[in-house]
Amino acid sequence: MYKFALILICFAVTNPIFSQDRDELLKSKKLLNRTEFDSDSVGSRSSKNVVKNDKAKIYDYKIINRERDTVYLDTTLSIYKEYKFNYLRKDDFELLPFNNMGQAYNTLSVDFKTNALQPLFGARAKHFNYMEVEDINYYDVPTPMTELMYKTAFEQGHVLDAFFTVNTSRQFNFSVAYKGMRSLGKYQHVLSSTGNFRFTTNYTTKNKRYNVRTHIVMQDILNEENGGILDEDLIDFQNGNQDFIDRSVFDPRFEDAESMLKGKRFHLDQTYVVKAQDSLSSHQLSIGNIISLDDKFYQFNQTANNPFFGDVFVASNISDRVTLENFYSELNATYANTSLGALKLNIGYNNSNYGYNSLVNLNNQLLTNRLLTSVVSFGGGYEKSFGGFNLKGDFGANLSGDIDGNFLHLQVNYSFNEDTELTLSLNENSTAPNYNYQLFHSDYLDYNWQHSFKNQQLKQFALEFNSKKFGILRVDYSTISNYLYFSKTEDDATISVELDDAMNPIEFAGTVNPLQFDSTVNYIKVKASKEFKYRHFALNNTILYQNVMDGVGVMNVPEIVTRNTFYYTNEFFKKALFLQTGVTFSYFSKYHMNAYDPLLAEFYTQNTTEIGDFPRIDFFINAKISQTRIYLKAEHFNSSFTGYDFYSAPNYPYRDFIVRFGIVWNFFL
Repeated sequence: MYKFALILICFAVTNPIFSQDRDELLKSKKLLNRTEFDSDSVGSRSSKNVVKNDKAKIYDYKIINRERDTVYLDTTLSIYKEYKFNYLRKDDFELLPFNNMGQAYNTLSVDFKTNALQPLFGARAKHFNYMEVEDINYYDVPTPMTELMYKTAFEQGHVLDAFFTVNTSRQFNFSVAYKGMRSLGKYQHVLSSTGNFRFTTNYTTKNKRYNVRTHIVMQDILNEENGGILDEDLIDFQNGNQDFIDRSVFDPRFEDAESMLKGKRFHLDQTYVVKAQDSLSSHQLSIGNIISLDDKFYQFNQTANNPFFGDVFVASNISDRVTLENFYSELNATYANTSLGALKLNIGYNNSNYGYNSLVNLNNQLLTNRLLTSVVSFGGGYEKSFGGFNLKGDFGANLSGDIDGNFLHLQVNYSFNEDTELTLSLNENSTAPNYNYQLFHSDYLDYNWQHSFKNQQLKQFALEFNSKKFGILRVDYSTISNYLYFSKTEDDATISVELDDAMNPIEFAGTVNPLQFDSTVNYIKVKASKEFKYRHFALNNTILYQNVMDGVGVMNVPEIVTRNTFYYTNEFFKKALFLQTGVTFSYFSKYHMNAYDPLLAEFYTQNTTEIGDFPRIDFFINAKISQTRIYLKAEHFNSSFTGYDFYSAPNYPYRDFIVRFGIVWNFFL
């Protein structure tokens, strides 16, 4: 409570002095597509008027992201909405979900670009549905608005995302939302239960010189862990043995473990325009303040020790818990000139406390229990548009303190016309290892370490050509020095099977450890997207080519990832019903897919098992009636006749054929 009291005091002190609406400075800036109410690049039957209020237009319902870029509410139904109708509510083309909803996702591609100057918490497999500061949006609406999203799950469960926002006055908006999910799953001991609560406020004075935005987010992600199915059961799965079509028959590695990620955050961002642009002045100056407080923990519990993870300190009631408290404060200033562009500078202070409640003595070596860091950082950004060009740059660096880090992002856009654009970008960053690379404690002996790794260094060059006529082509070339990854040591990489006293098989696996590659990884990826249309028919294609030129066996990705959707759209009943139906084909080539460690909640590199080269075919029927979108999909309906060789990770089978239903309903007052 004292931390929240401190925030309120800071808010009271700084309240009179800060802000700037970037929309006013950079009116030519393009709208972003980063919200659950996405404005699709290709829309269908966009609504102009809002139900029950003839004066309110759909473009009056504004959604504002962290960078103050604005889109309006989009209630259309397009193929891009189909791609985003899932648990994460975003396009998961480069992700492969686990069998049950709410579990982890394996990554089919990697993006190393980051503007983070501080290490990440760890347990990254739990963070796909964890909403960070940049995932929270703010709103400005003429009438109260509600959105309900519902989708069925895998046995005894569903996901429901309920959202409500209202402007109590023209100046003040608040929103409240909760996404809850529970799914039992098809396999033994894989229950998932998650919750994401969000509350936001957005206030602007009548003269539009002061703006303050806040949000409170509380999240919990709970998963039962079973370690995957036993090695000796894999043959029954892959042969399609009829006795095992009921997946609950399979024996998992264990049935007494669960993991949880839980966190809460308070965030405040306020700005004040000191000197505003008007008819007599081409200059604008604003100052701002950001305060953010995060408190989170990750915990792994297991009733009895399991040889799969090795030897233990205690025989039962395994309980590994790690916490992170992080406080960030920033002062910034922005100067904008109609001729020179907009320049922003900031200075920040970050204080973090990561660790455990007790020390560990391992082989006469005492491991610390806390990593306490304080860092002062400096950064800024610049943006300018002229002719068909738009220049943008961002940088940041830690000036003093316990952690080194920096980033640089340079980007230039050139618009040939309204439909064609070329973007060149250069990204460099030096990022400290995530906290769980540096320090980890566990009741399992081999899961205890303290390391001092070097910063991971990235250099990335990217080129993107975007055209409505020719499609989208993006080329990324990256070099990564001091690459950090999890893997099993060579001596521990082989799993052995023995028998216990009751003659039951027990698998013994090597422990997973953090490692650093002492050479450079060279990585290129090329992604192309194009949709072809003929009357009511369309073929939407996305293909990704990747190649790790140096670092194979350290970083593994499939060479080819592709998704092709052939679909039909039309209007019926005097345009009261908009129908969309089609088939989606997804595929990735065989490669050494990353394996999953449930104790760490991390994926790790393995080079013994190849996975991939299996098609996934979905059939869908979607419809839009007024502001309601209805989704019906037969997922992976080819699973029974193209071979049971599909996995999300070694020993973790992918999803069988299932029919699922969902709905998104917007309504207004």
